[in-house]
Formats: sequence, structure tokens, C-alpha cells
Amino acid sequence: MNLDNLLRKNIKTLQPYSSARDEYTGEAMVFLDANENPFNYPYNRYPDPLQRELKEKIARLKGVTPEQIFLGNGSDEPIDLLIRAFCEPGEDALAIIDPTYGMYQVAAGINNVNVKKISLTESFELDARELLKNTDEKTKLVFLCSPNNPTGNCLDKNAVLEVVQNFPGIVVLDEAYIDFAPGKSLLPQLKEFPNLVILQTFSKAWGMAGIRLGMAFASPEIISVFNKIKYPYNLNILTQQKALELIENKKQTEKWIKLLIAEREKMTKLLQDFPFVEHIYPSDANFILVKMHDARGVYEYLKEKGVIVRDRSKVHLCAESLRITIGTSEENGQLLLALKELI
Repeated sequence: MNLDNLLRKNIKTLQPYSSARDEYTGEAMVFLDANENPFNYPYNRYPDPLQRELKEKIARLKGVTPEQIFLGNGSDEPIDLLIRAFCEPGEDALAIIDPTYGMYQVAAGINNVNVKKISLTESFELDARELLKNTDEKTKLVFLCSPNNPTGNCLDKNAVLEVVQNFPGIVVLDEAYIDFAPGKSLLPQLKEFPNLVILQTFSKAWGMAGIRLGMAFASPEIISVFNKIKYPYNLNILTQQKALELIENKKQTEKWIKLLIAEREKMTKLLQDFPFVEHIYPSDANFILVKMHDARGVYEYLKEKGVIVRDRSKVHLCAESLRITIGTSEENGQLLLALKELI
């Protein structure tokens, strides 16, 4: 893969902004270089623009090098950066599976980039040959989500690898829910594929959607593109500090994951007993997709009971389906009780 041939011309020639903390990264007694307020330490100081300490911790956690990591304001930031770096507005395109996470199409629309949708099979599987057949020289990116949202299933690994190995552009594999599918991440094989970008997040298994921390793993060459075009201080000091605390207490996260997987299996079993439930799709995520009679009616009923789920009935292949996030045992119990009362 020749990265220069994929990059937009203006990105190749772009002179990135150099911040005060880019030009000096050591310790000093007096900092008078960044026009900061001298009071209210440490929040008066700009954060490390490259999040070096945090990347070192994440590198050890994930088995990669710091040079293979980009940290963003949620995974939405690297999604947007990928499109801005590789897709010429009004000319280029990206390909996505359908159904999938809606932000890929929104980010493409914001950047005036065409979107090619390739339907999953009726069982929510990826047809790699069909996807590749629907790409051309103007298709610069492919977005795959595994475990997929809203279907919950991991895409077949061989199908994903077929796309990665045969698509001449960048393949983005969004693994936001991968912690709930042990052993299925492609991150251990990242070095084998220079055109692969893997997205993960602190929002799901780590229970930190509120701190907005997304991770992108890729070759150092692709990471350098991210760093070239990102905002100088894209990750605030509070987010960095909290993430460091979380990693130090990773056993708590591991406990949460086990509990949520157990609750997912219990909910899958119990929901099958309800007469209006038609099918519960297999899930590798922290949610389940449930097909039922009158999904909208059930949604409205649950809303009246103070239980909020997501109606996905208008999504391709998901007719009459509700997406139910796995909560605590008590929260799940409230949902089940409300459904029993509906009977």
C-alpha cells in the first residue's frame, strides 16, 4: 500500500500547527511559553498534545507500540479524521456494511463524501466478495463494525481478512464492543496489515462514555497522518488522568465484563419465554437485538413504564426489532417485570 497515493493532495502538503507543548516536552521550573494563566495548577496548563504517558500505558495493555496509537475525543474523532485525510470531497467514496453504526454515514455527509452501502446477509453476515465488487478506484475507505451495531454479532474473521487483503485502500475495523467478545479482536494481527485501522473505546466495557476517549490502532505512518491534522490539544487533561486511573484498576473492568456477559446470556434465555418475542439474535456485544410483534408498541409501553430501549425497526434488515442494552441485574429485572405486566 502506498499511503501517498491515498492521501488527499492538500493533506500531503499541509504544514501542521506546532504548539508550545510540541516544541518543548521536558520539565522546567518556569513555563512562560504558552500564554497560560499561572494560577490553578495543574488545570491551567495545556495537556500533552500526544498523550505520551497514557499511550505508554495503553500500549502495554493492548500489546502494541505507542507509535501505533492515536487517542481521540471518542471514536468519532478518528472516523472523521480518516475521511478528511483520504477522501476528496465531492469526488471520493467510502463503503460501509448495512446495517451498521450510523456515524460513518453522518461523518461522510459532513465531509461531502459519497457512501456505498453493501447489505449484510439475512443472518447479518459479511459477504466479502459482494463488498469488494462494489468498490472502485474512487473508494478510499471501507468501514466494518465487529461486533456490529445494531446486530450485535462479530463478523466472520475470514471475511474481514478477505476485505483487508484485497481492498487497495484503508480498511477501518470498529471494535467498540470487542471486550464482550473475548479472543475475537484482530489487534494481535495489526502488524501484518499496513492498510488496517482498528478502533476501540473506553465508552463500553470501561464504563466511561462520559470522558470521551476513543482509540485508533494502525501503522505508525497512518498514525502520523492523524497527528498531523488533529486539533492540537484534542484530549483534555481530565480525560487523560481518568483513563490512567482506569487502567491501574483494570481488574474492576474485567469484573464488569464478566457480569455483563453473564447478564446477556441470562436475558437472552429469559426473553425467549415471552409470546410476543419472535427471535433473539446472537450477540457478542453488551446489547441484544430482539425481533418481536409490534416492536413500536412494546417500545412505547416500556417508555411509559420508565424503561428506555432503542427501536431499530426502520433500520435495514431489522424490521420489528428493539435493541436492548444489558444493564445491571436490577435494571434488567425491571425490564422483565414490565414485559410480564404487558402479558
